[in-house]
Amino acid sequence: MAQHKEHSCDFTIEVWGEGVVTAAPDRTLITLGTVSEGVELESVQSDNATKVAAIIEALEQLGIARESIKTTQFLIEPQYDYIDGKQEFRGYRVTHLLQVTLDNVTEAGRLIDAAVANGANMVTSIEFDSSEATKARQEALIAAVRNAEAKATTIARALGVSLSAIPCKVEEVTQPGAAPVFFKAAAMPLESATTLIEPGQLTFRAATRIWYMYG
Repeated sequence: MAQHKEHSCDFTIEVWGEGVVTAAPDRTLITLGTVSEGVELESVQSDNATKVAAIIEALEQLGIARESIKTTQFLIEPQYDYIDGKQEFRGYRVTHLLQVTLDNVTEAGRLIDAAVANGANMVTSIEFDSSEATKARQEALIAAVRNAEAKATTIARALGVSLSAIPCKVEEVTQPGAAPVFFKAAAMPLESATTLIEPGQLTFRAATRIWYMYG
């Protein structure tokens, strides 16, 4: 976008700049757990707790530190059927979800397989992140400023005017910091196969609006 505009300073050119930087993810967040159902609440809770304990033990055997495993959701929900317009109690559902943080992107499939083999029957999300995210966002912002500057220079040259060396005003336009690689799993992996998770690349975007004086 480019246009002539009278701003807080007279005779300005307004430009929009965009910057995009990619980075390889090096961290994985996986949310998984188990759902148990039954008529007796104490029995359902016990079954669920046993499975979650087995999942945590399996993850620790893979080398996952206990502090990298945390509960993100625990629900006890009564379940009902509706027959001829009447509500009839069916039993209880207990859901316990864990968030597991991996300091790599290569072990996600093996982790999911181990969890499923030890009682996990729900994987709600897999998200990749990068330890270089802050640096990548800064580089994207620098690229956005340079992109805007190049546009303003081109417009000024076309108009035959001189552009101020210092912008009159600079405004960062809010953008998502990254387009995360994010999965929602609808089905469980087969026990006979290794789950393959491809991390791809993270894309960081920035945008700016800059006003330059000209004369």
